Amino acid sequence: MGKELTLLILNPGSTSTKVAVYANENAVCSETLRHSANELARFSNVWQQFPCRLELCKRWAQAHGSKYSAVVAIGGLLRPLDGGVYYVNQRMLDDARMNLQGEHASNLGCALANELARQYHCNAFVVDPVSVDEFEPLACYSGHPLMKRRSLSHALNIHTVARRAAEELSIQLSRSRFIVAHLGGGISIAAVLNGKIIDVNDAASDGPFSPERTGGLPLQPFISLCFSGKSSEADIRAMVMGKGGLVAYLGTNSAAEIEQRINVGDKVALEVYQAMAYQIAKEIGAMTCVLKGDVHAIILTGGLAQSSMLMTWIKERVQFIAWVIVYPGGDEMEALAQAVHRALRGEEKVKEY
Repeated sequence: MGKELTLLILNPGSTSTKVAVYANENAVCSETLRHSANELARFSNVWQQFPCRLELCKRWAQAHGSKYSAVVAIGGLLRPLDGGVYYVNQRMLDDARMNLQGEHASNLGCALANELARQYHCNAFVVDPVSVDEFEPLACYSGHPLMKRRSLSHALNIHTVARRAAEELSIQLSRSRFIVAHLGGGISIAAVLNGKIIDVNDAASDGPFSPERTGGLPLQPFISLCFSGKSSEADIRAMVMGKGGLVAYLGTNSAAEIEQRINVGDKVALEVYQAMAYQIAKEIGAMTCVLKGDVHAIILTGGLAQSSMLMTWIKERVQFIAWVIVYPGGDEMEALAQAVHRALRGEEKVKEY
């Protein structure tokens, strides 16, 4: 039996910072540190929140342990890179502070981990940042040389469930062929070949609409809207990411609320919810072509995978392609702990950013 490793896990989100302690791969304690709207309103950008979030994380870490083997955080919108476990270094910290590929709370992860690791005299890591880019060359083309398709996705959960499915199906991950649909506030639908995300929609720009995002929009009407003079750039960006999708159609991002409305006869809610399932299934079909129709399984995961109504509609459209596996939710904290534990055991090489 090897030495027990105590990992401090950090996951900053838009309105909370999740924290946990793991002994090897087993959760010891966890908590979601909430940040109220009034508290966040004091800050004009995400990096101004850093000192406040850091102080909360420091207090929590001190209250739940005196020594940590490593500090692990979710990765943000960094440079395009291969999936895996990365040491936090100065280049990563600089890119995160620049909001290199966009501003998001996850960019704070590496900096929070770095400060706490310094305090506890251990290494800081991130795992499978949002910017994991394992695209094959043809997937990079957008239709115009001024714009390249970006690989920005829920890479951590996509890689985690692909590994899990390969183990359960007794398939070598290095020889697996999956389509993974991460279904949450944003939606990422990926073709995963041999453990690599070789194509995926940009959850902030295209693909299906989601609870809070528009997904891909009809381009010509969108251009007209942008230049209509009725909306600022900030308004348009908020419409696309935050106030789109179910929020725009139905005024809520809650799948549970929408299903309640459907159950009491709300026909508009029914049609919108079915339309989201339709678009998800259509994107899964597109990724089937990426894998040339040879698919071991379709994996449905994320918070929306807890909806039996939505899962039924999607399965009806895609189950002819391959076996459908549903992994409801998506425990990012456990995935972070598992990945770093593998690395510290020497089963996976830690990479330099």
